[in-house]
Amino acid sequence: MSDSVPAAAAAAGNSPVVETGARLGYAASGVLHLIVAWIALQLAWFGTGAEADQTGALSALASTGLGALPLWIAVVGFALLGGWQVTEAVLRHDTGDRLRFAAKGVVSLALAWTTAAFARGTGSSGSQQTVDLTASVMAAPFGRVLVGAGGLAVIGVGVYHVAKGWRATFLADLREDPGRWAVVAGRFGYVTKGIALVLVGVLFVTAAVTRRPEQAQGLDGALRTLLDAPFGAALLTVVALGLAAYGVYSFARARYARV
Repeated sequence: MSDSVPAAAAAAGNSPVVETGARLGYAASGVLHLIVAWIALQLAWFGTGAEADQTGALSALASTGLGALPLWIAVVGFALLGGWQVTEAVLRHDTGDRLRFAAKGVVSLALAWTTAAFARGTGSSGSQQTVDLTASVMAAPFGRVLVGAGGLAVIGVGVYHVAKGWRATFLADLREDPGRWAVVAGRFGYVTKGIALVLVGVLFVTAAVTRRPEQAQGLDGALRTLLDAPFGAALLTVVALGLAAYGVYSFARARYARV
């Protein structure tokens, strides 16, 4: 039995269907990042727009003339990407790699679930969901500690992204050199996305410290907080361009990723 689980995971991970689906998932992620970047630019210069996060991007994608078809394609991509990441978590021997792939798998599968909700027409605001969930957690024993710890974890992930982009270690995820344009986009994209995640984590820590769950916001809240800072429009523009760069890199990853 102990050998059957890794063998099954290896077989699933090496499936051409799973490999193609994982690459589709990376491409779908690229599309979402480009849409979020566009929403963030509208927010920076016109003060209007949908939520600058994944739910806002999914809502925008659902409103295209193609209907729910792009969303269902994305669901398949995210689900198979998550499945592949879970198989990698099973097969890896290093504990850190196992945890990293397991966490990525959970995120991808959760994104598939959220995308399916928008495809069915039942999707809702990510910001409000975050506030409601935070309020529920904070009402439980040691809830503030959990929210604060979660915020610190997000900050850690953000710092990891910044380091990964600055050192260009993301190239280890690829099977070959994707070209200079993809490397530049990846470095800028990872660093910028990492900074945005740090801001998200800070908001969660602030919510825990101040006992105000409404302070806990996702990406949309972080970008709007950035907009309120001095030179906010310029800073938000830079972040938007960085998110767009991450989206561009995601297309290169869809082609060159080690899957």
